[in-house]
Amino acid sequence: MAEEQLLYTSTSPHERASHSTSSIMRDVIFAMIPIVIFSSLYFGIRALVIIVLSVAAAVLSEYVWQKLTKQKVTISDCSAIVTGMLLAFNLPASVPWWMPIIGSVFAIIIVKQIFGGIGQNFMNPALAGRCFLLVAWSSAMVTFQIDGVTVATPLAMMQSGAGDVPSKLSCFLGVIPGSLGETSALLILLGGVYLILRKVIDYIIPVSYIGTVLILSFLMGQDGVYQILTGGLMLGAFFMATDYTTSPMNKAGKWIMGIGCGLLTVLIRFYGGYPEGVSFSILLMNLCVPLIDRFTMPRIFGTSSQKAAKKGEKSA
Repeated sequence: MAEEQLLYTSTSPHERASHSTSSIMRDVIFAMIPIVIFSSLYFGIRALVIIVLSVAAAVLSEYVWQKLTKQKVTISDCSAIVTGMLLAFNLPASVPWWMPIIGSVFAIIIVKQIFGGIGQNFMNPALAGRCFLLVAWSSAMVTFQIDGVTVATPLAMMQSGAGDVPSKLSCFLGVIPGSLGETSALLILLGGVYLILRKVIDYIIPVSYIGTVLILSFLMGQDGVYQILTGGLMLGAFFMATDYTTSPMNKAGKWIMGIGCGLLTVLIRFYGGYPEGVSFSILLMNLCVPLIDRFTMPRIFGTSSQKAAKKGEKSA
């Protein structure tokens, strides 16, 4: 008797991916661990405390909100951990202990959960939290200390023309003033390459973002290499502008996203009131993503011919 053959049917999509939300987030966390270790060694134990408080507040905020609203608790997907880490990376080591907590609560509840949770937020939660803190407590957010001494960041030194700016090697290694996770271009680059090799992120947005800043800086008479090694450019390009929810879905859109972020960053840095423009640039481009997707979406096969046929019928 022939073996019975069964035909299974299911709804689309039929393609299965090897990645899951939790596996993607774990890869991102793994890529950021060297940055956590470096910032804790360079800025001191206070840096680790800020990171822990930020992560704990993000996870707890998500858990409490989902419990109160009777939703499925999804803290096991690790996305709240990533948000907490990225927010902490955008904070100076000298901020009061309560600021990362408030920033994480704002990022998770206001920016992420109120709009439907993961996959529904309209802008990057960590950057939104950072900008909220910058607007609310700007003095604390622009005060950078090393060994208890208040110092200016390289970008602030360049804008004001005061003091000797650190060498490019110092900027590449990370032994400069700045936020917890933005100083070491080397470790950020290594983490970004790891994510690209793991196919967690696409190379297009980081390359177009960094390349745009590099080229435009040289065209404007600035040191382009110095511009990409300082501030939050590398961190933003690899870890925040590439966020799945708030970046375009296709390659053409990703090129537009990266170039747009680079253009806005250069304009804010050179002509704006802030020495840094990465956060605002990415958030502004986040808002443009639905429009970018609309105009760069690949055309459905046969659409143009159908339109032409309809026009011909009307003319006849």
